Amino acid sequence: MNYIKHLTSIFNRMDADSRITPFHFSLYMALFRQWNLNYFNNPIFIARGEIMKMSKIGSVTTYLKCLKELHSWNYIKYKPSYNKYKGSSIYLYTFDNGCDTGSVQEVIPYINNTNILNKTNLEEQAQNFDLKNSDMKTKEEKEKSSGKKEKEKKAETIQTNSDNSIPPPFEYLKIYFDEKGHSSVEAEKFYNYYQSNGWLVGGRTKMKDWKAAARNWILNIPKFSPKLNPGKVNSTSLNNNKNYSEPL
Repeated sequence: MNYIKHLTSIFNRMDADSRITPFHFSLYMALFRQWNLNYFNNPIFIARGEIMKMSKIGSVTTYLKCLKELHSWNYIKYKPSYNKYKGSSIYLYTFDNGCDTGSVQEVIPYINNTNILNKTNLEEQAQNFDLKNSDMKTKEEKEKSSGKKEKEKKAETIQTNSDNSIPPPFEYLKIYFDEKGHSSVEAEKFYNYYQSNGWLVGGRTKMKDWKAAARNWILNIPKFSPKLNPGKVNSTSLNNNKNYSEPL
């Protein structure tokens, strides 16, 4: 296709068409740019937001109105798509069969043979695109479902173990100590102590309720905390009143 002759014919045709507004013209030129990027093969698949931005049309109502009117006036062939994964298809007629600049000629639009031959191939590509997106969507749904089941299973396992099982999960121990206002370090001390003695209370009896043991541990924390003796002078303390200029 000779795009120079084509554009000349389009300009002549639009100059003589009193129905054409600047919105129609800018929309057609945006579609022509996309057609050019597609090597003038039909159809082209468009995204509304992209074409509105290229044509400088801010209203969806104006955009759709101009698109339908260009279709009804035989400047383009518009096939709307209701599939969110595939844009609407546009066939641009070729007008390079007449371009007399002195007078406006009645130009009959047509779609060249190459475009007709490519139509089937492009539609097959669009169908494959739909299938791929459908497969990806199904795969994502399966992964989400699998991840949800794993989380539910893990939560169920933790809940089961946290009630009666000995030893309890260490992660749950940290949560329990945190709820009681103590750090994970204290939870680790508790875990290491009972892990080393086989989870025996008093070194003899098998532990039955680890939460009760944890509460007792928390109650006894102050007993094992180091205490400072206010009456004892720290040997490392310095005598601030000593005169260090005197000989020893």
